[in-house]
Amino acid sequence: MSAVFNFTFVPWFRSVAPYIHMHRGKTFVVGIAGEAIAAGKLPAIAQDLALIQSMGVKIVLVHGFRPQVNEQLQAKGHEAKYSNGIRITDSVALDCAQEAAGQLRYEIEAAFSQGLPNTPMAGATVRVVSGNFITARPVGVIDGVDFKHSGVVRKLDVASISRNLDFGSMVLLSPFGFSPTGEAFNLTMEEVATSVATSLQADKLIFLTEVPGIRMRPGEPEAEDNPIDTELPLDVAEKLLSALPAAQTPQDTAFYLQHCVKACKSGVERSHILPFAVDGSLLLEVYVHDGIGTMVVDEKLESLREASVEDIGGILQLIEPLEKDGTLVKRSRTEIERDIAQYTVIEHDGVIFGCAALYPYPDARTGEMAALTVSANVQSQGDGERILKRIEQRARAIGLESLFVLTTRTMHWFIKRGFQPVEPDWLPEARLRKYNWDRRSQVLVKKLH
Repeated sequence: MSAVFNFTFVPWFRSVAPYIHMHRGKTFVVGIAGEAIAAGKLPAIAQDLALIQSMGVKIVLVHGFRPQVNEQLQAKGHEAKYSNGIRITDSVALDCAQEAAGQLRYEIEAAFSQGLPNTPMAGATVRVVSGNFITARPVGVIDGVDFKHSGVVRKLDVASISRNLDFGSMVLLSPFGFSPTGEAFNLTMEEVATSVATSLQADKLIFLTEVPGIRMRPGEPEAEDNPIDTELPLDVAEKLLSALPAAQTPQDTAFYLQHCVKACKSGVERSHILPFAVDGSLLLEVYVHDGIGTMVVDEKLESLREASVEDIGGILQLIEPLEKDGTLVKRSRTEIERDIAQYTVIEHDGVIFGCAALYPYPDARTGEMAALTVSANVQSQGDGERILKRIEQRARAIGLESLFVLTTRTMHWFIKRGFQPVEPDWLPEARLRKYNWDRRSQVLVKKLH
């Protein structure tokens, strides 16, 4: 085995290990757009889901079938009809949906049965369980449009789903529900996945979709200065959603975002929008610090927010011990009061448990993250990472391309999170003039994609 492989594998595996521990025993609801299966991505997605389950995660898988139903309709010379982004399911469309669901369920179960040697599925035993877990009711008539056999979730058999998950099975749900009288209704994958996630109070709701996520400037095309916004706090996502037009197609920014917001407001802490076009996007989002898509996160329990003047006392109290032992450069109350708008804090029940400041250098398209501090009482709970992600988000929002830190004792923490050491001469001229050569702080830089 080559030394280069050892050098890259060992630190990589160590960086992934905390996420493996973090997610063990958690419940993920994963919604796969039918377009992913049509694009031939099912085998790779099945392998990644099997890997995630093997690391102790309980998984409910909900598949879509929009393109498959449309293909069946086209073969029968029947037009696909939609209103307000919802399919109008007449009797022909219902037959097509039932055929598509049966075929896809067969393909998905087959994909999880392939324990081929020399693949991630080797030695894996994935029991896939499906059944009539969903009771549905009709959408009815909206604005004069009769949606016929299109339905919405009325009730879920949460006890049966939970029991199967506890037995180690993966639960597979098609976007179909039945009324108490046995009438079948065509549902949407997005609504089923959201309903299941909220009913189970799942730890994550993940959509594998045809869109890469939510861009920093929604509605504008992909560009270097318009990257994917990797983390949206729930309040920010709600404001964005209220400003967007109603979604008509899956390509509309509001289409998946509305379900992520609904789930987070109903108790699901994190909801994700990921591109199925990127191989391994599930693994990258779940086990890598920066992720790859957009995560909407509910931070009500532990408020992550920009600081105000009322927080000055709490920030001083937090950073004082680290200033005394030399970990942080001393800052006066006057300095913190002057720069308070630059600070981000984590607060719980009125107590500041973490903080950091962002000092931009716009001419150099970079910014300094300073005074990153987390209370000793809550260390190793991920608060430092949450603050870092918010600072990165603030930096991207003002057009910065990189973030740098100066540290004497915590180099490895930053290196694990994507920072690279550079010489002090790299610093923007205005910051280099203030560099303390006696302190000999290490300079680390992270590019913001």
